[in-house]
Amino acid sequence: MTLSYAHIFYINTLKMTVQSVISAHQDVIQLIYFAAIIISLWIAEVVFTTKMWSSKLQHTKVNLLFIFTALPIQLFMISIVLIVSLWANHHHWGLINFIPHHHNAVVYYVSLFILMDLCEYIYHVIMHKFDFLWKFHLVHHSDLKVDVSTTIREHPGETFVRTGFLILWVFLLGPLAGVLVLRQTVQTFSNIVAHTEFRLPARTNKIVGFIFITPNLHQVHHHYQLPYTDCNYGDVLSIWDRIFGTYAELGKEATVFGVDTHMEPLINGKFLNILKIPFQPLNRK
Repeated sequence: MTLSYAHIFYINTLKMTVQSVISAHQDVIQLIYFAAIIISLWIAEVVFTTKMWSSKLQHTKVNLLFIFTALPIQLFMISIVLIVSLWANHHHWGLINFIPHHHNAVVYYVSLFILMDLCEYIYHVIMHKFDFLWKFHLVHHSDLKVDVSTTIREHPGETFVRTGFLILWVFLLGPLAGVLVLRQTVQTFSNIVAHTEFRLPARTNKIVGFIFITPNLHQVHHHYQLPYTDCNYGDVLSIWDRIFGTYAELGKEATVFGVDTHMEPLINGKFLNILKIPFQPLNRK
């Protein structure tokens, strides 16, 4: 029996609805996963690295407020990401369809993971190079004490832009939802660990940092002055920084967190003041 266009439309809509329900549950799982890692590492920082836990708690309270501004935007736009993913796969759209042997599961997942990591590197560079975008991203960089809570210090404007770029990457590459879940799981762990106060021993950092972004490397990225602020853009993999010449190392003692144009503690330590930063004049140094 031949299905009418109405029936086909109904079936596709039903599939998208089911996928949306699954995605909603996946979002809950990801949130629990995200919270568990952050809380565990925050406690570890208190126990092993931080002497004044009261000041750390105050610092965390400020960064924690960004969850309430970013989460609604993130959850809404992720549903758009899923719809674009379903559309791309239904129409066999995306760069993945031009990669040899992409029907092989290993080739499919590995290729898309690497390509999406490259896209995140590109996104990060763009956020640094264009002033109107940098003003949102510098909210994250303005933290004068980088620890695990800095992971969630993201202006809602950047949340919108970041997820908008994710929609673009999904449209261009055409990954299935399974790839997005895998990517998000690894990316979450990598980003949270990269923002911790812990540092790897020099030799271990050399080995691990040859492929992956480590806390040592990402702390360099949070140094308050150029050229280090414009180095180590990598999301999960550090290979892009090596390929494109943005890789750098800097000792712990020489690393100063923040942005040289926004070093005032009274601004960087108050949530409402931080939210206003992107809407104020910017003078780059």
